[in-house]
Amino acid sequence: MRHFGHIAPEVRQRLFHQEPCDFTADSPARLLSVALGATLYSPATRTRLADDIVKQAANGVVSMVLCLEDSIGDEDVVAGEENLVRQFADLAGRADPALPLLFVRVRTPEQIPDLVRRLGPAVRLLSGFVFPKFTEERGIPFLEALAAAETASGRRLFGMPVLETPELMYRESRVDALEGIARAIDKYRDRVLALRLGVTDFCSSYGLRRAPDMTAYDVQIVASVIADVVNLLGRADGSGYTVTGPVWEYFRVPQRMFKPMLRTSPFLQGQAVELRERLIEHAMDGLLREISLDHANGLLGKTCIHPSHVPAVHALSVVSHEEYGDAVDILRPGRGGGGVLRSAYTNKMNEVKPHRAWAERTMLRAEVFGVAREDVSFVDLLAAGIPG
Repeated sequence: MRHFGHIAPEVRQRLFHQEPCDFTADSPARLLSVALGATLYSPATRTRLADDIVKQAANGVVSMVLCLEDSIGDEDVVAGEENLVRQFADLAGRADPALPLLFVRVRTPEQIPDLVRRLGPAVRLLSGFVFPKFTEERGIPFLEALAAAETASGRRLFGMPVLETPELMYRESRVDALEGIARAIDKYRDRVLALRLGVTDFCSSYGLRRAPDMTAYDVQIVASVIADVVNLLGRADGSGYTVTGPVWEYFRVPQRMFKPMLRTSPFLQGQAVELRERLIEHAMDGLLREISLDHANGLLGKTCIHPSHVPAVHALSVVSHEEYGDAVDILRPGRGGGGVLRSAYTNKMNEVKPHRAWAERTMLRAEVFGVAREDVSFVDLLAAGIPG
């Protein structure tokens, strides 16, 4: 699979200075954690789940979570598990379908070995599990169950803890909670693919819900949690993990209070004016701003609950020609001693030592999402990535 693999080769050649790389579910974890991109959630109870997965893969989705937790009712868990096993068997019986990375969000640790056993040979299509409401105390049994299921199945399986409990919201318990999470996941570092943020649950602790014309970073109590999670668990010194962006809850806005957040200037040519109106109508201007703020705050990838969000996440994940040029200059052999360089775009200073970690992350993102041509904007990438 590859990002933007669903668009025609000649279109990719026109858009990319360096095209996104190919990867598989067996690729190195460091690459896969970046490649997750827009992770689309779907209830595990959907009767045509196998068809949905194939369809979304054809539309550019590269990672999905099939949910047995909050997206379905307590009374539907057994039926959801049975449906999940049937749908995996359906997918396994098809002739080499192109599939995204597939994860299952479970409720309890006991579900992990049970589902792996019930999946049988179809477990080869599974990349791992998502652990809800992760804390040190709750999380260790999930990680132990994952390790046991991996040994039993002979299949490499990853875990993605969701950080969403009140202990992380409350000021008096946040540091202890984060340090406990760090202790738990460090024991299983090779199996933890990424950390996911449950911002909806964070808001729930205070009876809050952000409006479609506000980002998670406008809700200061939520922004403070994101900052502390990245501070402790997202460091670039080799100890950190990929932390993914929070879910965007909206996909159509009947009425807005504030002005749209999309400037007109990037959308002045051709059909881009119409694209801008469609984005605003479907609350995508707020999503685009939040993705940009995710990147600025050290997050990569995003939880998505609607397919229309996927192209936006991927378009804004592509490395610009300017970013790529700066990263190449900073990492050029012989510059390990430091120094200051003028950007090839003559608009900024590149300081070799302070910007090195940024450059290394940028080059990994460039490998996975590609590098845009000099005259290609995110608008071009977004328009090309929208299905149909």
